[in-house]
Amino acid sequence: MNVKVTAKKMQADGLAEYAESKLKKLERFFGEDFDAKITVSAQRGMITLELTVQHDNLTFRAEQSAQNKNDALDASIDRIVRQIRKNKTKIEKRLHVSAFNESFTDDIEEQATYEIIKKKPIILHPMNVDEAILQMNMVGHSFFMFKNGDTGEINVVYKRKDGHYGVMEPRKD
Repeated sequence: MNVKVTAKKMQADGLAEYAESKLKKLERFFGEDFDAKITVSAQRGMITLELTVQHDNLTFRAEQSAQNKNDALDASIDRIVRQIRKNKTKIEKRLHVSAFNESFTDDIEEQATYEIIKKKPIILHPMNVDEAILQMNMVGHSFFMFKNGDTGEINVVYKRKDGHYGVMEPRKD
């Protein structure tokens, strides 16, 4: 287990040790071979904690706000466990076989398949990120796929919950 804690506009004293002890709960799924990145920040009197767990090519992310950073971490870990349990049939081949015993999964309704109700072909025009954000806002979507005119790669811009924007770019491993 590799844990990295980042604090923004606050001190994260003792959070790394607390996180390591609580993240042991995820070892039943991943073993000791996973990375956890925790970003904690103070906003409007609340603590917002983002937890990202990566194992092989799987990424799980949870964000939680609470009065206390430890409570936010506990709730984030519970959310990730819930994500794993909900999608267990799709991901159990990549996780430890013993992670899913019957008593552990009884209370969660399993989602076996995803129903695709629409396929939409799109034409990707080269544009820069600012043009893509403008297009996204004009069509009223929360994301927009485009061909980056500078790199030639397919990118996605998206609107974050905090009102800012993000760009997803492909990465070659």
